[in-house]
Amino acid sequence: MIRPELAERLRPWAETGAALAATAFGLWVFSLGGWILWPIGAAIAAASALWALDARRRMRFRHDTLGPGMVELDEGAIRYLSPNRLLGGEIALRELNEIRLMRLNGRRHWRLKSGDGQALLIPVDAAGAEHLAGAFATLPGIEMGRVAAALAEAAPAIQTVWTRPARARLT
Repeated sequence: MIRPELAERLRPWAETGAALAATAFGLWVFSLGGWILWPIGAAIAAASALWALDARRRMRFRHDTLGPGMVELDEGAIRYLSPNRLLGGEIALRELNEIRLMRLNGRRHWRLKSGDGQALLIPVDAAGAEHLAGAFATLPGIEMGRVAAALAEAAPAIQTVWTRPARARLT
């Protein structure tokens, strides 16, 4: 019923569309009125609106998997498996101190730096890189809107998108 080209262009918007439909459902329940349906509808609409906002921000992390390697998230650690043995590695989220978005040789990379100075470079378009949004969202003091905006714009060569707050380093 829908052309394959159009379906392919709409596919990234599927989760955002579902969240907006759930928001509309919550508003419809709210419009039915009554002491019971008002709070239920408001709760559904508010939760769905937050879901839509989160889905829209995570959508910027999704790219065609053209980059080398693969990203895995496993028990609080980000692992990058590279075809080049020298570039892969793993960094625990609790040890992460800085996230930068860099442009190297025309390709954008995440540069994750730990407290002891080790760095991990992950191509933005590597397979599984869209899962980094969920991992980054758990970091203290991160502004996911800032991270998503950095991905959306033609960023400078190096842009710091997050650093661990000073009081979070003590714990």
